[in-house]
Amino acid sequence: MAGSIVSYRDLKVWQHAIDLAELCYAATKSFPKEEMYGLTSQMRRCSVSIAANIAEGYGRDSGGSFAHFLKIAQGSLKEFETHTILSGRVGLLEQETANDLLERSDGLGKMLRALIRSVQKKAAE
Repeated sequence: MAGSIVSYRDLKVWQHAIDLAELCYAATKSFPKEEMYGLTSQMRRCSVSIAANIAEGYGRDSGGSFAHFLKIAQGSLKEFETHTILSGRVGLLEQETANDLLERSDGLGKMLRALIRSVQKKAAE
């Protein structure tokens, strides 16, 4: 059946999370070397964590576990947004790049919230 979900890789929310992580790596490539263990590492780690938690939760047997990991992904997204805002404010990111990352984060956050509601509703049935 076309459009069916057979893997976490089929989830649009996971695909968008991977895109965001890829953009994060590109955006932080120009950060100064002294930030390698600071904001560069923090932003990359939490951006990857979003997609990783979506995948891990999908692999669990219950809807409750999936929702739990989606909430962890949501927390990592908020962490990413915070690092992005700070990186823009201190001049590590061009404001246009920071705004683009935040716009994408906002869209991903909406997708995560909708999926959490859907998974929780199914788990309650």
